[in-house]
Amino acid sequence: LCNKRSLINSASGKKDSKEQMLPLAKKYDCDVVVSVINDSGMPPDVEMKTESIMDTVAYANELGIPNEDIWVDPIVLPVSTAGEGQRFAQASLEFIKIISEVLPGIKSTVGLSNISNGAPKELRPLLNRTYLVMLQRYGLYSTIADPLDKELMSLIRGEMPDVVNLIYKVMDGGEIDLSSLSQKEIHYVKTARVLSGEVLYSDAWLE
Repeated sequence: LCNKRSLINSASGKKDSKEQMLPLAKKYDCDVVVSVINDSGMPPDVEMKTESIMDTVAYANELGIPNEDIWVDPIVLPVSTAGEGQRFAQASLEFIKIISEVLPGIKSTVGLSNISNGAPKELRPLLNRTYLVMLQRYGLYSTIADPLDKELMSLIRGEMPDVVNLIYKVMDGGEIDLSSLSQKEIHYVKTARVLSGEVLYSDAWLE
């Protein structure tokens, strides 16, 4: 038995999914996670992601499911995907930035480790941590993440403000003197530049 409110995951804007899973959420009075995927596939940019999720949320609202019971997922894709990964990473950031204004009361969530799929194993945590800081700045409500990553947990708890401020500075297009930074700080700056699309992704982005 579930003693707290249940959450149904992995609904989407695909016809079969929304017609089966959203009525289920209404019937059992559950929260529901809805992704931007629709019958046309994965929306490639923030405008199409937003249009897709608005259609699905409207369908849910018609069933009597309020925005406050809906969690939306922009679907984070690997930044390492040739030619498109960085564009997709930025589109998900922009989606998180605007979605609470477009759909008041809505919650947002992501599968964080998707951003680092395909990257060298030893560098995946750095991508995950940096991207989470960027998403949090734009209002991300929740994430599926690795609770055993101590540095990630430190970032979430606000224990690394200098690193967070450096990532924000990259996001704002500010100039940063790498010679004044520690090796760890340099790695975060270089990773933020990749995730912002300022520098092209390669497995050797820290070199």
